[in-house]
Amino acid sequence: MEEAADRTGAQRPWTDLERPPLHALALRRALVGPGGWAALDVVARTGSTNADLLERSARQDVADGTVLVAEHQDAGRGRLGRTWTSPPRAGLAVSVLLRPAAAPERWSWLPLLTGVAVVDALGALGVDAGLKWPNDVLVAGPGRPGKVCGVLAEVRGGAVVLGAGLNVTQRADELPPPAPGAPAPVPPTSLALAGARSTDRDTVLRRYLRALRTRLDEWATDPGATADAYRAACLTLGAPVRAHLPGGDVLTGTAEDVDGTGRLVVRTSGGAATSLAAADVVHLRGV
Repeated sequence: MEEAADRTGAQRPWTDLERPPLHALALRRALVGPGGWAALDVVARTGSTNADLLERSARQDVADGTVLVAEHQDAGRGRLGRTWTSPPRAGLAVSVLLRPAAAPERWSWLPLLTGVAVVDALGALGVDAGLKWPNDVLVAGPGRPGKVCGVLAEVRGGAVVLGAGLNVTQRADELPPPAPGAPAPVPPTSLALAGARSTDRDTVLRRYLRALRTRLDEWATDPGATADAYRAACLTLGAPVRAHLPGGDVLTGTAEDVDGTGRLVVRTSGGAATSLAAADVVHLRGV
């Protein structure tokens, strides 16, 4: 293993010269401050950035808007208790801690708007992306289609942690197999395989965190605009779907809308409409 100076000047061991470390100091200069984020830390390795921030959330000196990024996350958590891993410095594992002033019944929109922020950021990189409800980010276009990012929101007390795991430079043989128990999963992909204009992780992270800040500010002042932006980005709406519910039941119908709390409204062939708060949704036509 080589010793090489990372972009902060520190000596750190890494071997893949095509996957340099993040430039932590420059990221702080670009993103931390008025109108941006309260703090930003980059760690070499952790189990889960979400778990780390949740543990720190009980300390009141951990400010709203604290960002944690890991170069290597080896016990990442996804929806419905699933786990995932990624090669070091091949993707972005980033979590933000929020202490929302809005009423808790509105917090269900936070993971959805996080997905919209990822779509915003990828659009600026030339990647055509959309959302599979609630917040899986899918890409299409000339490169390899599939899921490029997942989002997980977790709550502890008055704090919410929003985590995003984004595949950036993974090659096809480095992508994980389908999650055990996931019905008809969308195959994973990465920004490199999807033909992004840039796969520089500093650039991708800056675009994502700026987009997330913009979407959070919008949600605080104009929640209707947030809902409209989500509907515009959601590929699930209008599609025939099969929803696998947490209790084991399956519901088939057409995804009509998201309601005021972000639940997916599915209308069955019999005409009944059901609002789903949690489900594994399979698009029955395309992705």
